[in-house]
Amino acid sequence: MIVFASSIREPADYAARAQPGIERAAEPGSKVLAFAAVGSVCRSYNLLLDQAAGIEDLEALVLVGEDMEIADPGFCAKVRAALADPDVALVGCAGATGVQTAAWWDGAVYCGDVIHRYSEFGGGDLDAYGWGRVGRPPAEVEAVDGHLLVLSPWAARELRFDENLHTGVGFEVDFAARVRQAGRKVLAADLHVIHHRGVDLVGDLDVWAEGHLDLAEKWEGRLPGAPPRPEDWKTRARLAEAEREAARAQAYSVFSRREAQLVPLERELTAMTDTTGWRLTAPLRQLNALRRRARGGSRPAR
Repeated sequence: MIVFASSIREPADYAARAQPGIERAAEPGSKVLAFAAVGSVCRSYNLLLDQAAGIEDLEALVLVGEDMEIADPGFCAKVRAALADPDVALVGCAGATGVQTAAWWDGAVYCGDVIHRYSEFGGGDLDAYGWGRVGRPPAEVEAVDGHLLVLSPWAARELRFDENLHTGVGFEVDFAARVRQAGRKVLAADLHVIHHRGVDLVGDLDVWAEGHLDLAEKWEGRLPGAPPRPEDWKTRARLAEAEREAARAQAYSVFSRREAQLVPLERELTAMTDTTGWRLTAPLRQLNALRRRARGGSRPAR
């Protein structure tokens, strides 16, 4: 049995986004665990893991953020295919290699058909992680997007999220690192999902920087697989890296914001030009353009 689970902070968001996706993906007999959030995301997810761990015929546990909508009708089949390798313990819709901080997306990203749907600027869709080059899954990675996590039965029963990461920043990076420490694999799969979120990649930059520090201190500045550092980190070095990653996140948000601002302009242009009147007057506009060029002393283009 594939079990779906969500921690709910905003019931309206869950009902409009995560719930329809779960209903679309679930099979007859699939169990859905949807509980109100308790404390941090790590605490809430651990309570869900405790519930799922007792299910004898558990095939996979799918942790779905309330803003993440599963749009893939073949979701369960793809999850089974991804977990066919018994060494795979964690699967996501997007992930990266070369991960050294909570900003996992600064690595080499592998991403399925993931859509970022926003409501600002009249609403629209963007390709997730569209600011850089993205590889296609399936791919073994070092961390995956925490908004959709698929855990194997082993991971659901043997591992728990670190509740000391009280801000929740980088919780998925930490969990993936412990999966890899245990000798298991993390995989990015070709899943179609829609992430409903604002244009900005990171909301509160101060909270994000604090969470970045918590993660860095836990791993002493070095996640599994990251290159060794010539000397121990100092607090100021960790803070500088957190501020740098926050600045990068802000830059990615600016990119997404500019892309989103173009959408209503393109809609307006399409609405104006895709009319019978516009097409009928096209010869007149061309004639007027030729006349303007002639008055300017230049020969019209043939």
